[in-house]
Order: sequence, then C-alpha cells, then structure tokens
Amino acid sequence: MVAAGVAKGNPGMIELASRRIVVTGGAGFLGGHVVAALRRRGCRDVFVPRSAEYDLAEPAHVRRMYADMRPDLVVHLAAVVGGIGANRAHPGEFYFKNMAMDLFLLEEARLRGVEKFVALGTVCGYPKHAPVPFREEDLWNGYPEETNAPYGLAKKMMLVQCQAYRQEYGFHSIFLLPVNLYGPGDNFDPASSHVIPALVRKCIEARDANAPDIVVWGTGNASREFLYVADAAEAIVLATERYDGPEPVNVGAGFEIRIADLAALIAKLTGFQGRIVWDASKPDGQPRRRLDVARAERHFGFKAKVGFEDGLRATIAWYEKNR
Repeated sequence: MVAAGVAKGNPGMIELASRRIVVTGGAGFLGGHVVAALRRRGCRDVFVPRSAEYDLAEPAHVRRMYADMRPDLVVHLAAVVGGIGANRAHPGEFYFKNMAMDLFLLEEARLRGVEKFVALGTVCGYPKHAPVPFREEDLWNGYPEETNAPYGLAKKMMLVQCQAYRQEYGFHSIFLLPVNLYGPGDNFDPASSHVIPALVRKCIEARDANAPDIVVWGTGNASREFLYVADAAEAIVLATERYDGPEPVNVGAGFEIRIADLAALIAKLTGFQGRIVWDASKPDGQPRRRLDVARAERHFGFKAKVGFEDGLRATIAWYEKNR
C-alpha cells in the first residue's frame, strides 16, 4: 500500500494529504498540535476519537472506532499520564489503561490492514541510571525510575509489540520516544501537571498574592530536557511521512537544565521575586534526562527550532491569558 501512494521524488515517503488519518489523543495538548500540523500538510480526512464516545482501553470500543473511521494511518498519542504525584497515586491505573489501549489499537490495526501505525512511547521508559545522553540502544539496560516505572514499562511494551508485528506480519509501525513536552495549552492542574506548568502556576499565583515563597518538590538537583510542543508535533508528522524502521527514535531538543535553574528562570520570567523552598522529603524522580537526538535528524530530518526561553515565554503568556 505504501508504494502506491508515496510522495513524488522520495520512494520511501508517504504522501499524507490523500490519507485517512486517526489521531488518538488528538483533542489533547500534543494532539491538537499534531492535528494542526497535518492540516498544514493538506490533510483533510483527520479523525479524532473522543473519550466520551470511544474508551480505547475497551476492545469493543476500539473495533467500533476503526469501523467508523476506516483509517489508512494511525498516530497513537492517547495515554493516561501525569507528573510524579499522579504516577505515585495511580500506578495500577496508569499501567493497565496504557497497556490495554496500546495492545488493542495495534492488534486491530494489524487485523484491518492499516498502512502505518505511529506509536508514541515515553522517556520514562529509559533506565533510571542510563548514561547521559540517553541513546536508543540503552533502552533495555536497566529498570526505569520507580515513581513512573509502571507507566514507562507499559508504553515500552508497545515497542515490543511493534517490532514483533513487523517481524511476523510485515506490519508497518514506528516507535518514537519523546522527552518532556511543554508549551501553550499544557495541563496546569496541580494534581496532575508536569514540572513546567506546575512551576508557572505556582510562581504566578504567589506573585499575585505577594507570597514570600513557593515550595517545590525535591532537591532541585535533578535535570530534565524539554521540547516545545509544536516542535514535537512537527517531529511526529515528519516521522509519519519519512520513517519506516523497527528501531525506536528519540525526539527531543538535545539539552538539559537543572530543576533548580528551571525554577529560578520561571520565577524571573513570571516576575515572582520571593524565595524558592525545596521540599527534599519529596522525590526528585529520575536523576538526569537528556536524549541523544542524532537518529531523528538522520532518519527524518527533525531538529528542534524553538529556543527554550522563547518557549517558556509563550507558555507563560498563554497561561496568563487563559487561567
């Protein structure tokens, strides 16, 4: 099927505009940007299954979604996900629902002859003490950081399924490993948000209340890499167009920043002038995160474009406007 509809001038490239494409999670933070990027490619038939109508952890709902939408391509972004607190509170739910979604969506895609399945994993699947920068070859060389291991392992099993289906059935699926995302439209709920939106909200609320300090989880010594959400969306669409291999591919910006430095930067950009108090009784999570991003550039030409401070300013401005 791929050969019949490849883009002119590139025998390995899928021409997306003519395809029926399902984007699971397409109404979410990343998904909205992916749908917009597909629209910019001229894609007209883009379908987003909504959770109110299709529970993708239920096989009957998955079968009905495929029957209703009849996709040529599936971009699977849907996940049950959250920050350290949410992972600690719901390890069983995060494991089961992610495993179930991934398992049923891939199997039904195979049975229905879907042309290509784009699977999104997570940096949380890497071993806790993987050498930095994280290289795809190190993905299996240890157990993930404990606070998010059930989620990380559930998503990593999708890579096993993708590779097994490629080997036995010749099924075209790819597996991408994005780093922590941020940007306008992120989740700012303190119960489930990741570190950047959590810090933005804390700083702005403390600034507006003239509070003398904010309390932040951990020691501040852990480091993270962040990728602007619009850059991540572009990477996913490029991979959908251009990449068809069994190896997982990191998607990131190729830098890291200490959480203490991140908090200070967000305080400066939001105008919060109080103290930052570290609650070392709470976990730091994985000690360091930074990806080796050479494979993405080599295989589908992706390189992050949005500078980190520019991305933070856009995120802060969005929250100030929409809170």
